[in-house]
Amino acid sequence: MTAHPAEHKAVPEPPPMRTLHELRAALRAHGHPGDLAQFEEALETADLEDLTAVRRIAQRYRHRVLLRLDPVGSAAVGQSIEDITDELRRKLADS
Repeated sequence: MTAHPAEHKAVPEPPPMRTLHELRAALRAHGHPGDLAQFEEALETADLEDLTAVRRIAQRYRHRVLLRLDPVGSAAVGQSIEDITDELRRKLADS
């Protein structure tokens, strides 16, 4: 089921996250507790010569900031397993 546009809150403009410095600042301001420490740990254990691995890490944490800023995405991430299971059961029963 698609939500009506009036039900969506405006998503704030995401902060710049083009560099690792900007991504760190965004995680500090908008990330979940522990995101910045996990990001630093992932970078510390990554092979910095492998730019694909570094890009994947940056994308993963950039996505976390974007989800946190999106009210719909943030609510979906915060759902319990029971809520998701109940929703799936309702949808299956409706179809």
